[in-house]
Amino acid sequence: MDILKRFLPILLMIAAIVSFFALDLGQYLSFDALAEHRHTLSQQVATHPIMASLVYISIYILVVALSLPGGMVMTLSGGFLFGAVWGTFMAVAGATLGATILFLIAKTSLGDFLLAKAGNSVKKLQVGFEQDVWSYMFVLRVVPIFPFFLVNLAPAFLGVPLRIYVLATFFGIIPATFVYALAGSGLGKVFEQGKSFSAASILTPEMMGAFLGLGLLALVPVIYKRLAKNKGSAKASSGEIL
Repeated sequence: MDILKRFLPILLMIAAIVSFFALDLGQYLSFDALAEHRHTLSQQVATHPIMASLVYISIYILVVALSLPGGMVMTLSGGFLFGAVWGTFMAVAGATLGATILFLIAKTSLGDFLLAKAGNSVKKLQVGFEQDVWSYMFVLRVVPIFPFFLVNLAPAFLGVPLRIYVLATFFGIIPATFVYALAGSGLGKVFEQGKSFSAASILTPEMMGAFLGLGLLALVPVIYKRLAKNKGSAKASSGEIL
């Protein structure tokens, strides 16, 4: 019985992921599906706004918690269906809750399985977390240096406190989420005109520069601590010489 309780979460998670791909549910998390069903979806949002919002957030939670492909499409869809501001809020809420669930699962019997999935990339993040967990966690959320699922998992293995993880995730993903939701709010014109849309076109060099700038600001405490530490070491060395 204890063995069943220990491995039940991993069995459920594997079953959900296998079902997703076996049933080809990924086809519904695509731009083609959004374009095809946009009128029906928009009508449901207009008729049942609260229920539609809850369904959207729930789906987003599942996508992130199970590390399924489609997070970007979900964010763009949120902007398209609910507008840039409300779409951003719901996407951030769904992504944060999903990431938190994955974080907590990683601390259970699923940890070894998820760690194997993450690979050696986790070790690359360890040094940064040891220097300044707040700043480094925030930088990883603002600047897409590593895959989103890896940034969701690594903190659990490296001892990041849950409170820091949740707050850094929530506030750190707001800038990029808003950009995608804002782009999604303009998808209606793109669909109506029959134009092609590429998510990659959103991350222009200027936009990436803005994200990098935010990331550098988040690293200021780390740089300050390092400079202060070096200055203190230099004074100590001078004192020893004197």
